[in-house]
Amino acid sequence: MPERVKGSQPAVADALRYGVRVLPSTATPDAARLVATRAARGFADGIASVLLASHLTRLGFSALEVGAIVTATLLGSALLMLAVGLAGHRWPRRAVLLGASALMFLTGLGFFSATRFWPLLAIAFVGTLNPSSGDVTLFLPTEQAVLAETVAPRDRTEIFAWYNLAGALAGALGALAAGGPEQLARVMQIQVDQAERLGFIVYAIIGAISAVLYRELSPAVEPPPREKTAALAQSRSVVLQLATLFSLDSFGGGFIVQSLLVLWLFRRFALPVTTAAAIFFAVNLLGAISQLISARVAQRIGHVRTMVYTHLPSNAFVILAGVMPTLPLAVLFLLLRSALSQMDVPARQAYVMAMVPREERAAAASVTNVPRSLAAAVAPLIAGALLDRTTYGWPLICAGILKAAYDLLLFAQFAHRRPDEAA
Repeated sequence: MPERVKGSQPAVADALRYGVRVLPSTATPDAARLVATRAARGFADGIASVLLASHLTRLGFSALEVGAIVTATLLGSALLMLAVGLAGHRWPRRAVLLGASALMFLTGLGFFSATRFWPLLAIAFVGTLNPSSGDVTLFLPTEQAVLAETVAPRDRTEIFAWYNLAGALAGALGALAAGGPEQLARVMQIQVDQAERLGFIVYAIIGAISAVLYRELSPAVEPPPREKTAALAQSRSVVLQLATLFSLDSFGGGFIVQSLLVLWLFRRFALPVTTAAAIFFAVNLLGAISQLISARVAQRIGHVRTMVYTHLPSNAFVILAGVMPTLPLAVLFLLLRSALSQMDVPARQAYVMAMVPREERAAAASVTNVPRSLAAAVAPLIAGALLDRTTYGWPLICAGILKAAYDLLLFAQFAHRRPDEAA
């Protein structure tokens, strides 16, 4: 039975009860809270990922410098995520999430205030800014571990689908809102870069809102006491295997994080920010809708086949987008890619959580996501260097080839290995 909501304002309690009714029948109010915080962060990430390239370009940074700052965000997030995943089981989960919210708040203020390369690079490294449309921050291991325990095992893929759907839909709205500063600058007769910096204030405010939601999590989110053991004991082998494969996928994805796709469109087709905002609203919206389908597909054909069968065509589409000579054709293939590219995410997250025991889930989420972030952190620097030399879609071509290789290797190694759904 879901626990009674305590200490909440009536409107918040009503929203949580409604959220539980929409989510799987076994979901607790904590599931609704986590879905709500994922949506809030998704909106913030949507704004920041679209504005980042434009804001840094207006400050006079080269494509290589933009790539370096994107790399710093991913590298710093990876190291923080590793620390949280491997040592976080010693700390209360609510405390970890509240600390992450405080860091998000400070990150937004830092990007609002700083205008020079080296301070921005440092803030990017230690902060939580996310240049992609998916979540790659230190919130991830703790939230995934908690979310897996808020429903019955049979509903695990579905709750991850709702969790990612909320983030992707909000991210789409955030991407659309990123076109607002340009309009605001015209109305208020101020410089566009001044208006764009306000987007980072919105990012900071959402960090504070997340902290309020995390404070309402119930004591049930904390794992039971256990003897001090290695963070990964029973599941070390399978987690390391998956982490290696996921790293290859993420290395490919690092060439096309959303901020770099925006930069490529700016340089290739001289795209204005308002048009980019509309395009990435559609891109994220299609990705969001596809995530609900993922749970049903996984029930029919299994987690790994869902990941591979939807991912391979999307990688073909991203390669085609990179070679298209006109903006409409490039956008068409980016939209086709987005309709499939996120369907693997809930299946992947649920598969990892089902393959490990409860007490190792936070560490497993960290160890499978940290190498992803580290691998993704290398690629933006390479992509930025490529874009400094040519506007051709080499980053998209590299991404598609690398991610297709991951799909084939994953299928070969894990297609016949099924998790224990009773775990």
